[in-house]
Amino acid sequence: MQASLRLLTHRKFLPLFVTQFLGAFNDNLFKTAMILFATYVVFKDPQQESSFNAVATGLFILPFFLLSALSGQLADNMDKSKIIRIVKLAEIFIMMLGGIGLLLCEQYPLPGVGLMLVAVLAMGVHSTFFGPIKYAILPQHLEREQVLGGTGLVEAGTYIAILAGPTVPAWISPAMTAAAVLIVALIGYVAGRRIPPAPRLGPGVDLDKTVGRAPWRLLAATINLRRFSREIVSILFL
Repeated sequence: MQASLRLLTHRKFLPLFVTQFLGAFNDNLFKTAMILFATYVVFKDPQQESSFNAVATGLFILPFFLLSALSGQLADNMDKSKIIRIVKLAEIFIMMLGGIGLLLCEQYPLPGVGLMLVAVLAMGVHSTFFGPIKYAILPQHLEREQVLGGTGLVEAGTYIAILAGPTVPAWISPAMTAAAVLIVALIGYVAGRRIPPAPRLGPGVDLDKTVGRAPWRLLAATINLRRFSREIVSILFL
């Protein structure tokens, strides 16, 4: 445990840990604030929380189904730190859009809710492209014996952020939330720029840019590999 925690002092690990932690925290902070604000201020009906939450969750998850294979291909083809910088820069603009939606909601409910839902969808795209990198980059930056500990810290940081993010909106106003998500995105971008380069290893792969087709092709290719198919099923039911 102490050996793993010492990774937080490493120049090659700490910026990545901070970047992924703030990204997961921001996702959950914004989604929770949007649902609370829309439920109790815009619709003024707590019974609508379930349906609105389902729509928001569906929009956030949709890009994972459609773009996960493409994001993995990009991670294999490009410098992973460059992708992180692009993704974190995009997060700043996404949170600006979501913050405007929060500020508009009270006086202009329909445009405000629309902007927030667009921001949730965009955050799903952001998370889809960042997801493979936060694990794939570790073997390039850490020693072989450090990779397992680093993976555990990344996973722990993600879950702590998922638990911490939803608690904040209950204590602050929508205007403060709009400012908070933008500030967190800016800090995440600065941290992301501190991640050392992680260039492509080996030959490049041909990108399948057809949305929705690549995941099915990848699933068909891996389902016949017994070792990987069992791991996929095990993760699915965890």
